[in-house]
Amino acid sequence: MALPMVVGVDGSEPSLRAVDWAADEAALRGVPLRVVYASLWEHYEGTSIAEGLAKPDEQVLAEDIVDTAARRARLRRPELDVRTEVLTEEPEYALVRESRSASVLVTGTRGRSGLAEALLGSVSLIVAGHAQCPMVVVRGAHDKQAQAGTRGRIVVGVGEKPAGSAAVRFAFDEARRRGVPVEAVRAWRWPAREATDDALTAGEPARLHEQLAVEALHAAFQDVPADVASHRRTVEGPTRSVLVDASRDADLLVVGARRRPGHFGLQLGRVAHGVLHHSACPVAIVPEKG
Repeated sequence: MALPMVVGVDGSEPSLRAVDWAADEAALRGVPLRVVYASLWEHYEGTSIAEGLAKPDEQVLAEDIVDTAARRARLRRPELDVRTEVLTEEPEYALVRESRSASVLVTGTRGRSGLAEALLGSVSLIVAGHAQCPMVVVRGAHDKQAQAGTRGRIVVGVGEKPAGSAAVRFAFDEARRRGVPVEAVRAWRWPAREATDDALTAGEPARLHEQLAVEALHAAFQDVPADVASHRRTVEGPTRSVLVDASRDADLLVVGARRRPGHFGLQLGRVAHGVLHHSACPVAIVPEKG
């Protein structure tokens, strides 16, 4: 049985926009959509009982949140199998557990705290660091972006260990479903310590670093499908800035996250952390081995 797409909701507008994205994506994949709300409402002392319902107010609110999200998903994608569940535990732990049996986990940028759009909600940030499946944080002007042809490309950041990259495979799979090309981007830097005043050799260090970036892109493309159009690009500059710039006209930005021995789950590096906060489009964080 195909693993469901899971979307975490909390009733906020960003989470409802995440429902839109997840519904489109689940339809593209042909999998069920599971709408989840998690809260410790049953542990709150003094919770009042909703009049005539014999349920705590928070339980009524939770059920209303998932029902509203499910109706929104069904209106958007009538053919979609939509399921809901209210979980009585901390959202971070609930969503990480959900990621163990999901094809993709989806959240919005922030919750009901009212933080600025440039900031990422603590739940999404924590879950992105520990999810066991690819996780998408829906950012930017993303209405209907799961539909093919909205912006016309998937961007993937190629990391330090490009061979066999799960992020690259994920990007190509997404591109095939949407019928759009992949742009693989590798940033490179010219360390200041390698600068020289010798006019004859001034360009050599830069060319060396750029060549290494080209080789990384080549390694990343060793096992990619031939039926998806693709483009490779090297860019001099900080990786976070390069990828954020590339996100401005992309449907999805894909980056990998590697496990660190001795740490629980995935620990986000500076690049993933940076694009999650500043990308102009939805960001997929894909677990990498090793």
